[in-house]
Amino acid sequence: MKPMAKPAKLVFCGTPSFAVPTLEALLAAGHEISLVVSQPDRPVGRRQELTAPPVKLAGLAAGIAVTQPEKIRNNPEFRAQLEAIAPEAIVVVAYGRIIPPWMLTLPRFGCINLHGSLLPKYRGAAPIQWAVAMGDAFTGNTTMLLEEGLDTGPILLQQTVAIEPEQTAVELFDVLARAGAPLMVKTLVGLADRTIVPEPQNHAFATFAPLLDREDGRMEFAKRTAMEIKNRWRGFQPWPGAFTVLDGKKLIVHRMDVTHANVDIADSGGAMPGEIRTEGQRLFVCCAEDTWLELLEIQLEGRKRLSAAEFLRGNAAHGTHARLG
Repeated sequence: MKPMAKPAKLVFCGTPSFAVPTLEALLAAGHEISLVVSQPDRPVGRRQELTAPPVKLAGLAAGIAVTQPEKIRNNPEFRAQLEAIAPEAIVVVAYGRIIPPWMLTLPRFGCINLHGSLLPKYRGAAPIQWAVAMGDAFTGNTTMLLEEGLDTGPILLQQTVAIEPEQTAVELFDVLARAGAPLMVKTLVGLADRTIVPEPQNHAFATFAPLLDREDGRMEFAKRTAMEIKNRWRGFQPWPGAFTVLDGKKLIVHRMDVTHANVDIADSGGAMPGEIRTEGQRLFVCCAEDTWLELLEIQLEGRKRLSAAEFLRGNAAHGTHARLG
């Protein structure tokens, strides 16, 4: 294998804001990015306005040619475009498409991916969300060579990043995006001077981080402890968040906290999971293993977002023994 030329000729594949710092870092390092590949513009928001993905905007701002193929597996025009460029490597960061075999073998240094977990843990579409939702104390980034399996390719470099106790997935996304950008630059240098030797993953330790579903946000008080529910809320930001049902209506919980042992919840003895208790203007719900959540900010279906105190003032009937779920 011949050393990678500097600057390297690259094609960059990415779509969301998570990928933008890596694109910018590669440009700052002097690499030649001949083409940016991103997913097509999509309708966004209530008005369903057609919106360009962040990587497309970043590529255009840098004066790079951008293409947005709807499909890439069987796309002769797109394949011919990449073959004409003949990139030394294709960098893939949160592109959102499965890279087909013809594309994996096109560059002589392969397709290099930045993945937001410490592989083989959390393979799949939502590694950052699930790391937070599972209550992990740390996660990280991995650069790897893509192959046909889902996040199964050899590891190039890894870095560990702490997950703060109150950190949400949204906040961790930004941390990992910024940390991963120089890791990718370092990876290309290591491939060029042959100081990086690809290391096969230990598949026996693999875990899966599937795409999130609306039901992942449902608060199951009988099944999960207060800390488990809070961790899932932190992980499932901004969507699907955390919700339950009160009197047949959806109740979204925007902010919550685990109740400490020194909080004396009035009449808490014998409470069943999902039962509400109040103490002054504070609102609590019983969870599995006799643990308790304090609901700080909530929103009943069809109503505005309220603090617990505001909600209780307008809904006195939901005080002592109402039940959620």
